[in-house]
Amino acid sequence: MPKTVTELHSDERLVQAAAEIALDGYEGPGRYEAAGRPEYAALVTAGSEIWLDTGDRAAAESVWSPEVCGLTTNNTLINQVVQTGRLDETIQTVGRRMREAWPDMSSADLIMEVAFVLNARIGLELVQRFGAKVSVELHPDIADDWEATVAFGKRYFAICPDRFIIKVPMTPAGFLAVRALSEAGVPVNYTLGFSARQNHFAAVFSRPAYVNVFLGRLGSLMQENGLGDGSGIGEKVTLASQETLERLRQADSRIPTCQIAASLRAAPQVTALAGVDVHTIPPKVAREYLDSRPDLSVIRRRSSAEFTVSLSSDPRVAAMLRALWEVTPEFDQFCRKADAAAGSLKCGRDLISLAQESGVPDFFRDWPVEEQLEIRKGGKIPELARWVDVAAIDDLMSQAALQSFAADQGELDDRIGRLIL
Repeated sequence: MPKTVTELHSDERLVQAAAEIALDGYEGPGRYEAAGRPEYAALVTAGSEIWLDTGDRAAAESVWSPEVCGLTTNNTLINQVVQTGRLDETIQTVGRRMREAWPDMSSADLIMEVAFVLNARIGLELVQRFGAKVSVELHPDIADDWEATVAFGKRYFAICPDRFIIKVPMTPAGFLAVRALSEAGVPVNYTLGFSARQNHFAAVFSRPAYVNVFLGRLGSLMQENGLGDGSGIGEKVTLASQETLERLRQADSRIPTCQIAASLRAAPQVTALAGVDVHTIPPKVAREYLDSRPDLSVIRRRSSAEFTVSLSSDPRVAAMLRALWEVTPEFDQFCRKADAAAGSLKCGRDLISLAQESGVPDFFRDWPVEEQLEIRKGGKIPELARWVDVAAIDDLMSQAALQSFAADQGELDDRIGRLIL
């Protein structure tokens, strides 16, 4: 009988071999010398950690300072690095070594292993260069397989337990996987979040180290769907999520979850979100922020109430938008119920069913394959008119983000395939 994805990629010999290949030449955490930047220091004083959103060492170096303590990669950013050709020789070497050791491995499994090693190598390069913690992301093909997610998450963490944080995409299966990883002591950056309620549920049910709001994409959603200029919505949702997480952390010592302000698009968003637990800033935006010479005396923590959003005249869309920043008592009750029932949940569909039975049927959608492919063709920002009666905005945006990462991972996998097969 053929092995499952989890069984094959959990084989002890394979796991050890991949780790050894990934660690080949790694010399441990380094330290990149750079001058301090008062613009970053003001954010730190307000309560924010600063991470750079890139896998490109040169881009990170251009805006680095001692105040920066992390970097984050994803499938898109890794693909950008790989498509330069800089790692072609590494890909060929890794592929050859894996093929020699496992000649019967299928092409698809070989590509997945090479992609795993490649992602780990890029992460280790960043650790060795900067000494910072680095978020590394899983292959999108396992997003709905919680057992494979746990297996690969533990594998990444074992390679660099003092620096690696594991990025898991926000899916129903992902919530189960993140819970298991958190219980195993693996720090998780639970990514592709778009609402305060998604992150509230994540904190109560899965207790990851970090959650996200991809706030720039929320602004683009408003713009591209004719709902306004997009200003304020990302900031409002991020701060609302920060506030709900702070309440949860204060009430329950088991919850460590911190908020990441992700997908920042412009310098004003950096200052507006001062005090959010973590900023992941693309180098281009970091440079814009530094060059803008912000008035450091006015950088302060703000509240979600300070941002207003023009709601659609369509009451259905207006209600969907409000759900991005509101967490109702009824929704919190569902979170507690799910936490208590966790032992009986065996797969993502069980969690979907529980949400439907608990009066929050819009929280998850069991996305058919044909709809996933339709969303992938539509790009990062979906057309709301098509989906307004089908799915909630947060779940729709999480699915669109996952599909955009899957498309980029597909390009990366194609390049790997051409080089090793």
